[in-house]
Amino acid sequence: MAVLTFLTFISVVTTLLTNSLESSFLDFLLVDINELILAGLILLFSFVLTVFLTRRWIRSANAAKLVGKDMNKPDYPAIPRSGGLVVAIVICFSLLFYIFLKTFSLLGTPSTHIVEVFAISATVLLAGFIGFIDDVLGWKEGLSQLQKVLLTVPIALPLTVINAGQSIIQLPILGNVDLGMLYPLLVVPLGVIGSTNGFNLLAGYNGLEASMGLVIFATFGFTGLIVPERMWIALVAFIVYACLLAFLAFNWYPAKVFPGNSFTYAIGALIATLAILGDMERIAVWLFMPYFLEILLYLRARVIDKMGDVQAFAKPNKDGSLEMPYKKVYDTTHFAIWFLKRVKGKVYERDVVLFLIAVQALIAISGVILLL
Repeated sequence: MAVLTFLTFISVVTTLLTNSLESSFLDFLLVDINELILAGLILLFSFVLTVFLTRRWIRSANAAKLVGKDMNKPDYPAIPRSGGLVVAIVICFSLLFYIFLKTFSLLGTPSTHIVEVFAISATVLLAGFIGFIDDVLGWKEGLSQLQKVLLTVPIALPLTVINAGQSIIQLPILGNVDLGMLYPLLVVPLGVIGSTNGFNLLAGYNGLEASMGLVIFATFGFTGLIVPERMWIALVAFIVYACLLAFLAFNWYPAKVFPGNSFTYAIGALIATLAILGDMERIAVWLFMPYFLEILLYLRARVIDKMGDVQAFAKPNKDGSLEMPYKKVYDTTHFAIWFLKRVKGKVYERDVVLFLIAVQALIAISGVILLL
């Protein structure tokens, strides 16, 4: 009964909006009115469901003692973790909602990119589940760095089996090169594995992972909107954006829930997935500049200075301000602390996050100007 009522509501809203909006306005948007309604319904569904399930997750994680210490606070409070599993599940539900409306021709153009959307759903589920395994086995324990990388290999399978992306790539001097089967069998897995593990490195501060994801998927959404063939990519990007925005309400300083590897793996895999399916590899690589810096700093600590497995967390003072955890910069967040201390003296967790968001936003804006 509830389903019939909901579908009746969709039909009525579609009729009213179709009659009330001018065709010239719709021509300007280059989108059918049904597609706009479809997008609005799915984005609202994504946001509301993320809020609802995150609240439930916080209560359940507390009850189950699935918590972790907030290492950038002087009293190290215990915070529910692995909230990213909610985000991954809601993204999948939203994509299935999209497939349902398309398959039964309830809204929008029927059967548009259904196979690709299923592949995205499978990628998110695999990444979220594998990230949750990493969360459950424990931080610093259970899995070595090599095991964590190897564990992310299956995440690339959904894109590989559907032969996603364009095998022709443009290389300096050589020009256009057709990689043939090497593209789905080698390039795609390397891209997904690299993005998944790379996005996981820059983390550990309240709101950081979700905020950086917001900037990246907003850029993907805008890029998709200006190219008619990528409109469906824009919708998927904004679905992720809606989920991240809802989750950020609970993850922003002071965090009520941690995202965990279930979040960073899922979002990192999604970045590579949308870049491949939307033929947006260049802008994706550009947006990943802070993560390339993160990898270089990590290699500096492990290979050059032999520091072992360094952590991003700072040293918290009693007043909540942060100090450098090491004498040298071994993480992008350490660089933010080092830089901000020279600008304003005392540095707090929010300052670090806001600084990195601003840097990511400048990179995104410059990428859109230079690469599109």
